Amino acid sequence: MDEQQLDSMRDCISAAGVSGVWTEPAECPALEGVRGAYLLALRLPAEQELDGPARGAKVLAPGWYLYAGSAWGGGGIPARLERHFRREKKPHWHIDRLTLQAADMSALAVPGGGECDLVAKLLSSRRFKIAVAGFGSSDCRRCESHLLEAVA
Repeated sequence: MDEQQLDSMRDCISAAGVSGVWTEPAECPALEGVRGAYLLALRLPAEQELDGPARGAKVLAPGWYLYAGSAWGGGGIPARLERHFRREKKPHWHIDRLTLQAADMSALAVPGGGECDLVAKLLSSRRFKIAVAGFGSSDCRRCESHLLEAVA
């Protein structure tokens, strides 16, 4: 994992006023019962083409991306993150296509948080921008996207 790039992204997230508990796959059980929102940081090692009727074709460059999600149902944040971290799964959500290609992943659990609030804070910091319009936010009336990338 490119720790320097991940550390830089973590610093930008913190500077945007977002705080929580950073977790890796093996640490998810420690969050048992916690519900709220999370940021999934993932590194794509190669270009990834995304296509769909709502957004047309889009190519994501190699690098780090942030996905904002929520986990208020049964199992809460640990169950959702364990799914994202799992390498063997049937793709169901937009983000599954990226997690299956990711070389590295880490997550920030935000107990009691809201995914749209996380996106708003990150975008207002001007340290992040929309990576793909409509990604992960098809049921959201507030956000243009739940997938962000750091501003170069």
